[in-house]
Amino acid sequence: MQIPVIMVLPSSVAMSAGVVEGGTFPQGLQLDPNYPMVPFGGNGPAITAAFGDETEREQHYVVRGFVEASLEDPPQMLDGHVVYADPEIAPFVTCGADAVGAASDVATLLQTDELLRRGMDGTNVGVVILDTGINLTHLESVLGYVPNFDSANSWTPPGVGWTAGDAPVDHGTMCAFDALIAAPSATLIDYPILSANAPTGGSVMSGFLSTALLAFAGIHGSWNSGVGSGDLSQYSGLVVSNSWGIFHPSWDFPAGHPGRYCDNPNHPFILQLETMSMGAIDVFFAAGNCGADCPDGRCQNRSVESIMGASASVDALSIAGCDINNERVGYSSQGPSIAGMYGMKPDFTAYTHFLGSQAFGVDVPDSGTSAACPVAAGCMAALRTHISPRTPATPYMMYSHFRQQATTPAGQSTGWNGDYGYGIINTVPIAVGFGH
Repeated sequence: MQIPVIMVLPSSVAMSAGVVEGGTFPQGLQLDPNYPMVPFGGNGPAITAAFGDETEREQHYVVRGFVEASLEDPPQMLDGHVVYADPEIAPFVTCGADAVGAASDVATLLQTDELLRRGMDGTNVGVVILDTGINLTHLESVLGYVPNFDSANSWTPPGVGWTAGDAPVDHGTMCAFDALIAAPSATLIDYPILSANAPTGGSVMSGFLSTALLAFAGIHGSWNSGVGSGDLSQYSGLVVSNSWGIFHPSWDFPAGHPGRYCDNPNHPFILQLETMSMGAIDVFFAAGNCGADCPDGRCQNRSVESIMGASASVDALSIAGCDINNERVGYSSQGPSIAGMYGMKPDFTAYTHFLGSQAFGVDVPDSGTSAACPVAAGCMAALRTHISPRTPATPYMMYSHFRQQATTPAGQSTGWNGDYGYGIINTVPIAVGFGH
């Protein structure tokens, strides 16, 4: 069988291999003709350490392709280059009990009135939703106003049969709604990485990590240098919300493989996260839905070390979920994260399982850590209205402030724990600390 893989090749190898013409190199790699070469590197020291040539300063490129192998026994190297996993990814949404409260209750708990009084509503801040796509018509109907939307800077992968902002009402629309609870004036940017349809006989990009890597590279290039169809550098802040991941290590290469994703800080996608945060982009990931009390079926009854991959990276914030009564929802993945990654995940907890977007029905809650993630991302967008991500508060500084200001739930000891991280999101003190 053929399995999708990612490889990082120096420019001399990539160009000589005829990647541009769709050639096949290294030996055994069938290149995906629908996936462009992605420049890889930038200002991340971890990338330089892993792939940079200190003598030649050679540019590297990510390519996607297929190898003839099983997922249980993939090759480790091809012609001296590591073969990296391109695992399937899925939204962290889950079914469960009835909703607890509504979006208005979440807004009250987040003190959005106070944020608005301080002029923090997300104005001129871009919020990128990497998901299934956004339906603006539905959002307008439930919000009661027309949300700001940047079609020029939105991106639709190959095979998507609709334009940005006109996606079927689904998970991505829920995430967009939840991000606007704390930042109603933020500008939504649509990156439907989970909705591409595979053309007959062509590549399968939908729902694979390589699509997210391609999206991240485009976002980073546009934000820092205006490269691409639009120019994200126009915004005063850029927040990226990711409510997806892998549910079980069996989706990945086997343990010990150098190209595995879920516990490998040197996987190209994990290294790309460093480039994003070092490049003044705030990145949020859902922690996952494999909590011990009621894990999603795709977790295969595995609830230990269930925070994996990007959700366990030190270069992004990992968000757990609680209801409006500050009770952890039973499906919210618990730390510590998978061995090999940063252990103290989740970072903190945000609200989920409330009535809000109606994306799945009038009485169906916005649920999963899928909802908690954009709720938290919206809080960052509100702060970025007046607090620049370049100075005085880089993403890493703000990540630290979110951890420090999180509220300790009743019955929990101060500090980090595997259920809540550092506590429940508390945004207003961060604004006050920066004089707003």
